[in-house]
Amino acid sequence: MSIKLQGMTWSHPRGYDPMVAVSATWKERTGVEIAWDKRSLQDFESYPVEDLAARYDFIVIDHPHVGQITHEKCLLPLDVPGREAERAALRAGSVGKSYDSYTWQGRQWAFPIDAAAQVQAYRPDRLGRAVRRWDDVMALARQGRVAIPLRPPHSLMSFYTLAAHIGEPCHDAGPLLIGPATGVAVLERLRTLAALVDPRNFEQDPIAVLEDMAAADAGIDCVPLTYGYVPYARDGFRAHRVGFGDIPVDGDLPPRGSALGGTGIAVSARTQHPQAALDFAYFIASGAVQEGIFARSGGQPGHDLAWRDAGINADTHDFYRDTRATLEAAWVRPRHDGYMPFQHAASELINDALLDRASASACVSELNRLFAASQESGL
Repeated sequence: MSIKLQGMTWSHPRGYDPMVAVSATWKERTGVEIAWDKRSLQDFESYPVEDLAARYDFIVIDHPHVGQITHEKCLLPLDVPGREAERAALRAGSVGKSYDSYTWQGRQWAFPIDAAAQVQAYRPDRLGRAVRRWDDVMALARQGRVAIPLRPPHSLMSFYTLAAHIGEPCHDAGPLLIGPATGVAVLERLRTLAALVDPRNFEQDPIAVLEDMAAADAGIDCVPLTYGYVPYARDGFRAHRVGFGDIPVDGDLPPRGSALGGTGIAVSARTQHPQAALDFAYFIASGAVQEGIFARSGGQPGHDLAWRDAGINADTHDFYRDTRATLEAAWVRPRHDGYMPFQHAASELINDALLDRASASACVSELNRLFAASQESGL
């Protein structure tokens, strides 16, 4: 009897195409068939994993979900006995904290298959190279040449990045998310930039901003904080190629503190074929697959072998080499049960402040109140 499994990923060539390609290879090797559905980026960032686990054998997730899914018991832990050496290799090959971000309460709930953090996007045909310092970003913004995705939750992601970059990262446990003075300073910096960009940015996620930037009539030269999308770094993907580099910094600080993103493959606790599902999860996260068919099929691998590969970097104009320092120094978001509702509410609060509908001090005070509540009652 043949085994047929179903998975849910997200709707972008980077998120969908490599899953289909690797699954085709897996079917040739094992006879196990895997069909993939896809959901929008907005749904990926907010849709309840528990609902997806009821319908799919695999779910591609983001690491802040792990506290919630542990509480709901909707996923199988992947750290099964007898495969310790494989997991050690996966952890050793992780880019930055990607592997560890899916470790929660001593168990491994997903394997990283895609590594990402907020990086910088720029037009190489106009700027030549990534902007080095934040002051230079602001100079470009005053000329109308900068964009930044501010649709929830991305305004919060930029808030996180800017706080961690200056050496005062938000907390992953309470009672405070961030010190009041630091929070106000970070919010004012973000508000100064937001006042200089197209108001449409408040409705745009990273994909939408990159689509604008790569268009034939684009007027955007720099996006200082956005999640990297490797397809845009390739020749011919859109009218203009987009370059990617480390986040712009304050003074001589290193490119530290970027809010970690990326995705991991998780297995539903309700799958009728747990062994077959586990085998595929180990396969797609392995270095050989990540460096091979996954990268060749438009994926953005989570494994170090791919990030160091000369051919992969040549094909993407050094996307991986040029953003590696930012990824290695990225900051892991809170992951407790109750965090996901907080992330949405916090993003809306920040946007209210950026649009001058609330003061910075009032916004930070409410952020801290909601963060404490998210840990006590799950909002």
